[in-house]
Amino acid sequence: MNLLAPRPSLSSLYIMPMKSIRKYFVIAMIAFVAFAGIALTNTPSYFEITKNLDIFTTLYKELNTYYVDTLNPEKLMHAGINQMLDGLDPYTDYIPEEDMDDYRMQTTGKYGGIGAVIGTRGEWVMVTEPYEGFPAAKAGLRAGDKIIEVDGKSAKNYKTDQVSAMLKGKPGTDVNVKFKRLQADGSESDMTVKMTREEIKVKNVPYFGMVDDKIGFIRLSSFTERAGAEVKNALQTLEAKGKLKGLIFDLRGNPGGLLNEAINVANVFVEKNLEIVSTKGKMDEWNKSFPTINDPVDLKIPVVVLADGGSASAAEIVSGSLQDLDRAVIVGQKTFGKGLVQSTRSLPFNAKLKVTTAKYYIPSGRCIQAINYAERNEDGSVKRVPDSLKVAFKTKYSARTVYDGGGIDPDVPAEPEKLSNITISLLTKNHLFDYANEYRAKHEKIGDARTFTLTDADYTDFVNWVTKKDYDYSTKSEKILDELKAATEKDKYYDAIKDDFEAMKKTMMHDKQLDLQKEKSQIKSMLEEEITDRYYLNTGRTEASFKSDNELKKAIEVIKDEKKMKEILAKK
Repeated sequence: MNLLAPRPSLSSLYIMPMKSIRKYFVIAMIAFVAFAGIALTNTPSYFEITKNLDIFTTLYKELNTYYVDTLNPEKLMHAGINQMLDGLDPYTDYIPEEDMDDYRMQTTGKYGGIGAVIGTRGEWVMVTEPYEGFPAAKAGLRAGDKIIEVDGKSAKNYKTDQVSAMLKGKPGTDVNVKFKRLQADGSESDMTVKMTREEIKVKNVPYFGMVDDKIGFIRLSSFTERAGAEVKNALQTLEAKGKLKGLIFDLRGNPGGLLNEAINVANVFVEKNLEIVSTKGKMDEWNKSFPTINDPVDLKIPVVVLADGGSASAAEIVSGSLQDLDRAVIVGQKTFGKGLVQSTRSLPFNAKLKVTTAKYYIPSGRCIQAINYAERNEDGSVKRVPDSLKVAFKTKYSARTVYDGGGIDPDVPAEPEKLSNITISLLTKNHLFDYANEYRAKHEKIGDARTFTLTDADYTDFVNWVTKKDYDYSTKSEKILDELKAATEKDKYYDAIKDDFEAMKKTMMHDKQLDLQKEKSQIKSMLEEEITDRYYLNTGRTEASFKSDNELKKAIEVIKDEKKMKEILAKK
């Protein structure tokens, strides 16, 4: 059973070969009708199901026989599956056999390969992040390296998924990768490395450490297999140092994963035999209670959970259960609001159906599902649960009021630093990424990630470098002015206000050069994170981010204020 975040696009649905599509269609429809007769005979909708299946098969037969042009069966079936699933919720998904490896990777975090994130840039696929401790990083591959050949086969103009398939393979097999690397003088040199593929297990806990001499920090980014064990190991390792007085548990941006791992993670902080979540569905088999089954690691250490709008599903079970059990203070923003459970059902030809089978309820009894997919507006859009219909519940020990129907509300709100227009432009146009690559090519080493800072001279060098790039953008005010101009031109009023309009536009027009200085602090912080990533990978990026992380600073403030922590968790 899993609680995966919003499903991937259905654009990669399994397409059968032309020679077998008709045979598959007949067998599948017979099997489906037979199933309907066995499983649904006693349901009130049995007649409607069989009627519409009969209409569907007859319609397809008539189209195939009489339509003026030759039909594309794959395209028709693809469209039918898309339309059927799109009318349900975004988590019910068809997984064809050819996509099963990717699906298993989502739930296990494992695959055979070199361990690197890649992405397309121009005509080449580029390494964007080698995973620490795996073949790509051990072989010295860096972010920015352009993959030009894999085992002698050119990768020019290949898509990311094509190059990914070439790099993946059975653990223990070798792969030769030829790539272009940026040099200090701006040229590119061709290099080749031979790597032995390994089983890549993407870590659920990509980082844990100390933010100061007394407060620990654990980031949990997913809930694949062994998430609970990784959190347990991280906490035990931090406690073994003997100085730990509080823990910040970061679930920001965590899209969820396996239900059992959510229970195992919560179990690290709460006692054995305590219900963490229950599920209720249409079938009796989905009406279950899930208690903790292990001894906890620590029941007393103060815990602050960082959460945001990207914390979903299993991340909400953990943050919500720790809130309901008065075990942790939640800092950040309201979570995503996914209270639905998915399970997988086997289909013919080694395919799977990931289907929503139940809703889950955390210890207070609330379901935090924010969107009602069963009731839609006339235009087909979904409805969010209105505040007026949300129900109040009480936490287990302190009887604090919590609400259902809209995610987990933080105990202490904290907003992240808002990115300026120019920062967003520099990020989306990859200028920060590219400059970090150039910096790495010119500097063999830097200092510690936590203390590394760019000098004013370094920032000036960046400004001079980026001035030659395209990093323009439009402010909201400028966009409104453009819309006003278009409207007045259409209504024949523009000539009368032209001079006033141009004067207003000149006054409001942003200055890119000025913005580079005005937003220097923010841009500089993000550059420092990007650059430390080139030397220390994800560990460096995470530690460099501590200096500018507003939510983390708020969490540290809360956890250091023992009185405030007790007041938040106290009985009301």
